[in-house]
Amino acid sequence: MFATILLTLAFLTLSSVADTQAADNSVESQRVEIVNKALEFLRSRGQDAEGAFSPRVGTGVTSLAITGALRNGVPLDDKLVVRGLQYLESKIQIDGGIYASDRLRNYETCVAIMAFSEANNVAGDGRYDTVLKNAERFVRGLQIGFDDGTKESNPHFGGVGYSGKERPDLSNTAYFVEALHALDTPGSDPAIQRALAFVSRCQNLDAEWNDTQFANKVNDGGFYYVIPTEKVDPSTSEAYTANGGLRSYGSMTYAGFKSLVYAGLSKGDPRTKAALAWISKHYSVDRNPGQGNAGLFYYYHTFGSALDASGLAEISTPNGNQNWRADLVNKLSTTQNQDGSWTNSNQQWFENDPNLCTAFAILALAHAKESAR
Repeated sequence: MFATILLTLAFLTLSSVADTQAADNSVESQRVEIVNKALEFLRSRGQDAEGAFSPRVGTGVTSLAITGALRNGVPLDDKLVVRGLQYLESKIQIDGGIYASDRLRNYETCVAIMAFSEANNVAGDGRYDTVLKNAERFVRGLQIGFDDGTKESNPHFGGVGYSGKERPDLSNTAYFVEALHALDTPGSDPAIQRALAFVSRCQNLDAEWNDTQFANKVNDGGFYYVIPTEKVDPSTSEAYTANGGLRSYGSMTYAGFKSLVYAGLSKGDPRTKAALAWISKHYSVDRNPGQGNAGLFYYYHTFGSALDASGLAEISTPNGNQNWRADLVNKLSTTQNQDGSWTNSNQQWFENDPNLCTAFAILALAHAKESAR
């Protein structure tokens, strides 16, 4: 009888493994199918005659689209990639930055670094080494506290804004950290550690790393976009809680969490643990928690890249463990347009642009692929 029980258990285990593998294969097939439809949209309807995507808003959408294409296996000699990289090369400035708008110098250069770094990795011949070296030097120079005498006690220390040294925000700082990470910069690098100081102050966590007035007002472990330095009137914005705290929301929490991971923090660090607790409590692929459908596709991008960076295959939630990759693929498969694009009915942050939403979606889906595990 004992032998029979063992055989039965072995059969059930093998059946469970087979079922899991079958489910994984099904999700991966679905992922590949919707990515291919999206790439066809970008080829046939998204890219203009100069190789750009939505150039009216700068070079950023082009960089995101090309990075997404390369991460999903599009070869370097594909016309989509060739033309996109040529357009980006035409925007290399004498200062080393890669941008079309002075107002977006940091953001555009950081996402261009991601694109050229990905292309360099695929090519394997260092063809963009000089471009990347100059761009890296440029964005490092934009960081508050790099060479401007800003003291670490300043709440803006370590942050970066859209064009550089104006008011910094977590989104641009996270892109800055991601660009350096794409260049294989270690988390111990001084620039990433300076960024960590700013990122930690953007977290609703009453801890030694956050000495702002907001640290203990919400204290839920999530992240917010900017650190106000003026007097706060909670009645002026929905971003504030009644007690003058700053509301955490999804896209910023995943951007902050990813930055913590890239800065080398362990899963046992209080900041990481608090961020994961917030993620577990507010887990969703239906909305950008705290923002609804505003910035939804940017949220998918930070969601996928952060959870992939964390190495977590599942997220523990009040409703049980969630396979985030399967959830993301399934959600994006149901919201994809007939032409292969995605769009957001909420126009905030330019997400009525199908090129931008589609670029964010394929970037997220690259992190959801089976080989990423």
